[in-house]
Amino acid sequence: MSTATVFASSAAVARAAIRSGQVNGHTSGLAGRHVQGNVVILPEAWAGEFLQYCRANPKPCPLLAVTEAGDPMLPTLGDNIDIRTDVPRYRVWRHGELVDEPTDIRTLWRDDLVSFVIGCSFSFEQALADEGVPLRHVEQGRNVAMYRSALPTVPAGRFSGPMVVSMRPLRKEDAKRAAEITARYPRVHGAPVHIGDPAQIGIADIHRPDYGDAVEIRDDEVPVFWACGVTPQAALTAARPELCITHAPGAMLITDWLNHQMAGH
Repeated sequence: MSTATVFASSAAVARAAIRSGQVNGHTSGLAGRHVQGNVVILPEAWAGEFLQYCRANPKPCPLLAVTEAGDPMLPTLGDNIDIRTDVPRYRVWRHGELVDEPTDIRTLWRDDLVSFVIGCSFSFEQALADEGVPLRHVEQGRNVAMYRSALPTVPAGRFSGPMVVSMRPLRKEDAKRAAEITARYPRVHGAPVHIGDPAQIGIADIHRPDYGDAVEIRDDEVPVFWACGVTPQAALTAARPELCITHAPGAMLITDWLNHQMAGH
């Protein structure tokens, strides 16, 4: 199957390509009309506090689904979605340290693991594209640029930390339109948290993202920042659970939900 075929495919075809190892990188633009999700998997002993953290921080951590302990399937998000195989690349953390980036976690699965799926800005990118707002990282086939900001999140139990933000450079008139469009999608981060000077939210070097790929910001453009679902990874690093599994930044779970279904929720 060609890359072009996968990118124009349905969610089920895209997941099959991921499960078979044909796709193991970022999913921006992949099965573009389908909702994608950030993933956090934790032992049950940590899951309750993480659930509280997400509920306290709905802008960076809008919950789409939570599983029962030990159940790897996500029937509310689509047909035959297996959290152990259907993310292109995972990150495995032990006591806050990144130890591996596998493409399959079946050998790590345990009966006490709880999976969380969190809304992703890739969903509102389709709405922006439909409205004619250009997105350079999509045009260039790159992952979106993401930064650890100085914006705090609300602590819950053992979880706390800074908000991670994603950035898209836009002309000023497009930035205003983008804010209006994305405000209609609160379950996938909603409106921007900041527009303009990155130093005002603690970003020292806009050309060196903490995650993802750097993109050019042209003279007639401003950086526009949205809350990002990588935020939990910063909180998890600080909390240091004995085991945590997340998606690699930009490598999302693709669901059967359609992006337009996220509007107004």
